[in-house]
Amino acid sequence: MKNELLRVEDLKVWFDIKRGLLSKPVYVRAVDGVSFTFNPGESISLVGESGSGKTTLGKTILRLYKPTGGKIIFEGKDITNNESGDMKWYRRETALVQQDPFGALPPHFNIYRILEEPLIINNIGTKEERRDIIYRAMEEVRLTPVEDFAPKYPHMISGGQMQRVVIARALIMRPKLVIADEPVSMLDASVRVEILELLRGMQEKYNTSLIYITHDLATVRMFSHWIFIMYAGEIVERALTRELLSDPLHPYTNALLNAIPEPDPENRNIIKEVPPGEPPDLVNPPPGCRFAPRCARVMDICKEKPPELEIKERHWVKCWLYR
Repeated sequence: MKNELLRVEDLKVWFDIKRGLLSKPVYVRAVDGVSFTFNPGESISLVGESGSGKTTLGKTILRLYKPTGGKIIFEGKDITNNESGDMKWYRRETALVQQDPFGALPPHFNIYRILEEPLIINNIGTKEERRDIIYRAMEEVRLTPVEDFAPKYPHMISGGQMQRVVIARALIMRPKLVIADEPVSMLDASVRVEILELLRGMQEKYNTSLIYITHDLATVRMFSHWIFIMYAGEIVERALTRELLSDPLHPYTNALLNAIPEPDPENRNIIKEVPPGEPPDLVNPPPGCRFAPRCARVMDICKEKPPELEIKERHWVKCWLYR
C-alpha cells in the first residue's frame, strides 16, 4: 500500500531459556505470529493483561529486540534483520515514551541537556538553534516558564512534570512513529488525563503515528483510531475503536470490558463475569485457542485447533465462535 507506514508480518519473538548445557532449547513465545498494517497519522491502542506480549511487540517494532521470525517493514524498507549500525535513520523516525518517568531520565543531566542530547547525536542545528528547539518543545508540553525548568534536574520536579519531559524528548525529533508504553500507569490519577490529552494533542499536531500500550480499556477511547486486543502473544481481536467498544466479539475482550471499574456508585455491587484462572504458560501454550482454558463459551474444537483470524467487515477476531 502506497500510504502505508508500517507493516508487521507474522512477527515472532521467542526468548531462549537456558536450562543446562545438555538440555534442549526452551523458548518463551512472547509474541507469536502477529500481523497488521499501520498508516501515517493513525493511532492504535494495544490492550491486554500483563504478560500478554504487548510491550515486547512494541519494543520489537522499535528494533530494541530482534525478531525470531516474520518481518517488520517501515515505509517499504525491510528492517527485520538490520544491525544496530544500520539503524540510526530509523532511530530518528521512531521514539519511545517509557512507562516509568523516574527511571527514564538520566539523573545527572538537567532538563535542558536531556532534551539537547538527541539533537546533538543527530547533528541538529547550531547551539543557538538547538536552544530555540528545546525551549519550543518545553512550551509545547507546558513546562513553563522554560527558564525555570531548563536548569532543573529530574529529582527536582514532580512525576507528572517528568513525564512531560519524556514526551518532549520523544517528540523533539518529530518522529513518524511513537510507541507510548503505559505512559500514565506510574502517575497519580489526578494527572493521568492531563498527560493523555497532552500526548493526543501532540500526536494530532504533528500527524504522528502512535501505538499506545495499555491494560486499561477505559482510557483508549481518548485518542485511538484502532484497538488491538492481545492475549498470550497473539492479537485476538482488532477493529476501529467505536466498533470494538460497541460490539466486542472475542470473549477475552468482553472480559476486559467487564473489568473496567463502574463509575456509578449504585452499580458497584453488580457482580460482573470475569474469566477464572491465569494466562497460559508461554513455554507450553495450549494446543488450541490460548484463551480456551478460561473461556465460558469454550467448545471442543477450541481445545484442539487454533482459530484463524476471521474478518467481519473491518472487524477481525480470532475465535471459533465466528467460523
